[in-house]
Amino acid sequence: MTDGAGIPGDTGAETGATPPPRRRRRLLRWIGLGLVLLVLAGAATGWWVYRKLEGNIKADTSAAAELRRYDRERPVHVVDGAQNILLIGSDSRSGKENAKYGHDRGTQRSDTAILLHLPADRRSATAVSLPRDLMTTVPSCLKPDGTRTAEQLAQFNWAFEWGGAGCTVRTVEKLTGIRVDHHVVVDFGGFKRVVGAVGGVEVCLKEPIDDPEARLKLPAGRQVLQGEQALGFVRARHSLGDGSDTERMARQQEFLGSLVKKVQSEGVLLNPGRLYPLLDAATSSVTTDPGLASLRGLYELVRGIRDIPTDRINFLTVPRKPYGADPNRDELAEPEAARLFRQLRMDQPVTVVPPAPADQRERAAGEGTAEGGGTPAPSTGTGASASPVPTFTGTTAGRATCR
Repeated sequence: MTDGAGIPGDTGAETGATPPPRRRRRLLRWIGLGLVLLVLAGAATGWWVYRKLEGNIKADTSAAAELRRYDRERPVHVVDGAQNILLIGSDSRSGKENAKYGHDRGTQRSDTAILLHLPADRRSATAVSLPRDLMTTVPSCLKPDGTRTAEQLAQFNWAFEWGGAGCTVRTVEKLTGIRVDHHVVVDFGGFKRVVGAVGGVEVCLKEPIDDPEARLKLPAGRQVLQGEQALGFVRARHSLGDGSDTERMARQQEFLGSLVKKVQSEGVLLNPGRLYPLLDAATSSVTTDPGLASLRGLYELVRGIRDIPTDRINFLTVPRKPYGADPNRDELAEPEAARLFRQLRMDQPVTVVPPAPADQRERAAGEGTAEGGGTPAPSTGTGASASPVPTFTGTTAGRATCR
């Protein structure tokens, strides 16, 4: 008979009890090793992603050298913290993606040019479209073959053909008196990749579109445009509306407003799973000045925009009128253009209002009023010394919606 104190095989341990010290130490070592491996794997993945995105970006060193050469002639910075970025859409046919849009691979012009002003307080943003047919003074520029052009009066988009981004930046600075801090060049293929990365952009069409030249055929109504359709929408000109560059720029502004609104409303910039495809598309699609040619540089730029309310992101076209010597070209409308440039240069507010109805526009055209012209709006300040805020024809990202 036994008292049960020495049952064979009984260790005194019950199921679920704490393992012996030696087993517990071995288990903790394996857990620790696993955690270290996870951390190292995460760090390695993060570093690989960073290096990949960083390596995607192409720096425009030739433009930087050209701008350094003429630095003394360039406008000075007026307000610390404010930034001006020139966005250039290139119609270059070089490269596999762009070649299918034509065979003129020896030339490139700025299909689109937008001067983006970010004020020092980052509470608003103003994007000003510069017509490609605007007649302006293009300074002497370095051509790809090493020769130089003479300063001359020419169409704005010839600057990019003659001397690339460096020549275009100098032309914009000469035209506006505004210092351009950075520039970004996007070609056809890059534009399509960015649109695809956000899942397409919504627009509303009042009428069907059938434009063989732009490879675009769409029904009327609400549409979500993907890469090829989106490119056709912003490039189409001759078979849409009145066929003018004015309407084309308005469509571009509408599209960009919808793009900004989608990115902000769906939290793309705050969601790593959705942000990476956008960053990969964006960084592999652009050529920038060396100051922006890094992931950190682009992140700082995006961070300055992401929290701006959409109704304070303005889009407008520089005030202009038909060129006196050729009505198929444009020239600046003064003093409205000078007023706009001064507001941006001094980092002062700009207000935009929707375009007037068609009958009012026709009446204004008959009276010689410039398109996109600015007029003083009632002052929002107090006291006799308060200055009115100029108002210009345009839109905001907040209005870019289907109703």
